[in-house]
Amino acid sequence: MAQLTLTQFITLDGVYQAPGGPNEDTRGGFTHGGWSYPYADDDFSAFMTGVFDRVGGFLLGRRTYDIFAGAWPRVTDENDPIAFRLNSLPKYVVSTTLEKAEWNNSTIVSGNVAEEVARLKQRTEGELQIHGSGALARSLMAHDLIDEFHLLVYPVVLGAGMRLFADGAPPTRFELAASSTTSTGVAIHTYRTAGRPEYGAFELAE
Repeated sequence: MAQLTLTQFITLDGVYQAPGGPNEDTRGGFTHGGWSYPYADDDFSAFMTGVFDRVGGFLLGRRTYDIFAGAWPRVTDENDPIAFRLNSLPKYVVSTTLEKAEWNNSTIVSGNVAEEVARLKQRTEGELQIHGSGALARSLMAHDLIDEFHLLVYPVVLGAGMRLFADGAPPTRFELAASSTTSTGVAIHTYRTAGRPEYGAFELAE
C-alpha cells in the first residue's frame, strides 16, 4: 500500500496560501502571494527532486490542479525530474465542479473522497503525493489518511491567509523523521503521524 504524503510550504504563522505568485490565490483579499519566491535555492531544489523521485501518483485539489495544469505541460524537457513526473504520472483531481480534466493522465475524483483515496493508496505503487491543496489536505487529515508531512517552514510572518492547521484540526501526534535547513533559512521538517497526543502535567506532587 502506498503512503500518502503531503508537501506543503507554510509561513511561521502557518499560512499556506499562494506561495508561488501574487495571482495564485487571492481569496479573502489575500495580498501576499509569492512569499516563497525569494527563498528558492539549490537546497530547496534538491529536496523537491528527492520528493518527486519517490512518487507513483498525485492527488490534487481543484485549485492546485488548475495552477499546475496551466504551467507544467509547457515544460517539455524529459530530463526535468519534476515536470516529467507531473506530466506523465497519474493525477487524481478532487473536485465536485470540474467536468473534464484535460491534462495528460488526469482523473476526476468526486463522491466519497475519503473512501476513494483509501482505494488509491491500495493500488498506487510508490508514494501518492499531495502538493499544496491545503483544503484537500485538511479534509484528509480529518480521516487520518495522510501518513507523512513534509513541512517547508519559511522565515516570514504574514498575519493573514489560509492556515494548514486551522481551528478544528484533529488532535494528532507526530514523530520527526528528518530535518534540514536551506541556505536561505527554510526549515524542512518531515513528520510521520503517530496517533493521538499524549498528555501529562508538570505539577509538583503534594
